[in-house]
Amino acid sequence: MTLPFWKLSGAGNDFVLALRKDLTSRPEPALARRLCPRRGGVGADGLLVLDLAARPPRLDHFNPDGSKAFCGNGTRCALAWLHAAKAAGRAPALSTAAGLVEGEVVRWDRRRGRGTLRVGMPEARLLRSGLRLRALGRLFQGELFDTGVPHLVVRADPGSLLRFGPALRRHPALGPAGANVDFIRLARGSVSLRTYERGVEGETLACGTGAVAAALAAKRASPVRVFTRGGAVLRVFFTQAGAGWKVSLEGPAEIVFKGEVAL
Repeated sequence: MTLPFWKLSGAGNDFVLALRKDLTSRPEPALARRLCPRRGGVGADGLLVLDLAARPPRLDHFNPDGSKAFCGNGTRCALAWLHAAKAAGRAPALSTAAGLVEGEVVRWDRRRGRGTLRVGMPEARLLRSGLRLRALGRLFQGELFDTGVPHLVVRADPGSLLRFGPALRRHPALGPAGANVDFIRLARGSVSLRTYERGVEGETLACGTGAVAAALAAKRASPVRVFTRGGAVLRVFFTQAGAGWKVSLEGPAEIVFKGEVAL
């Protein structure tokens, strides 16, 4: 049996999108573990499963290890797919693990299958500040945010992420499940970001929920431009909302190709 799929990219964060109606009895976590590996699979940072029969359409995101989590870039990519497939207008919406997410198509090149979208993100919260964590003999100070998934944000040399990220991601102070780890560097009006993602267990070229956490940790006025590892720029818009922030994320999304894979 073959499964039709679409390869999508959001600022370099890449995904395999499949429609729920096309899935076999294989559980989605197992399918993510089959399709996401760079060798032996299609290759992606996550699997997006889209149910068009639901109202609004339902999106579930699975990490390469099969774990389920909200994904900002993946959600923006799925909204772009909906728009390109003419399954939604310029203000598409999705039901996700983090609740209802609404998007806006800022611009779209239908011929090339790419454009810019803005998506409403889950309300962000600061969970812990002033964290002091030791990893591989070095002391790090950071803040822990919930931006749909937990993110530890540290002001450190982004080039050292791959050395210290795996240890910090599983630090006992972050709980049994750990957290994503963001190393940021501040510049005037912008933030440079590199993210070690939980569930991917490696660095990705961009992370939407990480961009939100980085922008909030930077303590700059909205919007904040976040430069990703892959070179793309994400813009984070936010306003205070009680003890948290109402957030939207703007950035590129692209339909790279359509294919079929044998299962």
